[in-house]
Amino acid sequence: MPNPKGQKSQPLSPAQKDAARQRAEENGRPYPNLVDNMWAAKLPRKS
Repeated sequence: MPNPKGQKSQPLSPAQKDAARQRAEENGRPYPNLVDNMWAAKLPRKS
């Protein structure tokens, strides 16, 4: 899917990965998975 802003997708920051992993565990999903990574990518980046 093309990004509407025309930017390449950035890898998740460590904080985003942690959030995605936690969300996956809470929902009984294996991690890593695309669903939680896509959700985490929308979070504000904190480095």
